[in-house]
Amino acid sequence: MEEKIAKILSHAEELINSVSKESDLMNVKSELLGKKSETNDLLSSLKDMSVEDKKIYGSKINDLKNTLSNMVDAKLAAIKESEFNEKLSKESIDVTLPGTNIECGAPNILEHVIEEVEQVMMSMGYDVVEGPEIELDKYNFELLNLPKGHPARDAQDTFYIKGDEVLLRSQTSSVQARVMLANEEKTPIRVICPGKTYRRDADDATHSHQFMQIEGLLVDEHVSLSDLKGTFEVLAKELFGADTVSRFRPSYYPFTEPSVEMDISCFNCKGNGCNICKNTGWITIGGAGIVHPDVLAGCGYDPKKWHGFAFGFGAERMAMLKYGINDIRTFYYTDLRELKTFDRRENK
Repeated sequence: MEEKIAKILSHAEELINSVSKESDLMNVKSELLGKKSETNDLLSSLKDMSVEDKKIYGSKINDLKNTLSNMVDAKLAAIKESEFNEKLSKESIDVTLPGTNIECGAPNILEHVIEEVEQVMMSMGYDVVEGPEIELDKYNFELLNLPKGHPARDAQDTFYIKGDEVLLRSQTSSVQARVMLANEEKTPIRVICPGKTYRRDADDATHSHQFMQIEGLLVDEHVSLSDLKGTFEVLAKELFGADTVSRFRPSYYPFTEPSVEMDISCFNCKGNGCNICKNTGWITIGGAGIVHPDVLAGCGYDPKKWHGFAFGFGAERMAMLKYGINDIRTFYYTDLRELKTFDRRENK
């Protein structure tokens, strides 16, 4: 029995040392410890031994199995370590090589302008909200005091998708209506709603069938036109410079009363008159006004208690004025030179 054990150990050592792959080692393990192995035959022979011999040789056979198993495990660890080191040597990186210059993209100029406006408004406590571009007539028109047949609807010349109820939104004011309706507790609201809008305009240097609109809404108690003027003045100075002067001119919008046009002093000629401001010294940025009582009531706010103001302007117009762009189609051409020209990052 002892000679057989010694012979098995010697043979096992030769077999294990002869392999260099994990798959071959598993075959060796089966040969040494499997059901058809000599080790298993030794275990089977115990049934014919006396009780005393079973105790003696049973212990030695168990020691043999443990020794063989440890030898296989040790060889397996050595094989894996060798394979790992070989892989490291093949995949090594020469850290002394010069780095590869990876060119980074730049944000679209419209995205840049919208982010600027968002940062200013968020600093004043406004939330940025979004809404669907495919909208219902209810939110795009009716809740904004524009019932069917209202002449202002014709001025917007809307893209209708299904009958006269489903459309591509012509203004992000629809988001404002959704926000007011969703506010079930009817608490104060401060939101800014940037997003894409669509109108049936022929594309030319100053018009586009789609454009980015930025609208804001504040609803609270004791809101007046002076609050709107102060908000616009902060926004104008942040976007166009601290010396920018702002003014309001009377206007008309169905969803605000009173309504105003928002102007800023020309940043190019400082109010002296030039081709940008058409020699008036002023540039119109957008429209605004005090939220119409019918709009408040339609969205669940008591107009005797709650008041608000709303404003809106096009991101393209803002960018064209700020960066001297003379064709709105520039924003929608796939010309990478535009991104390079208007890359406003600090580290290019």
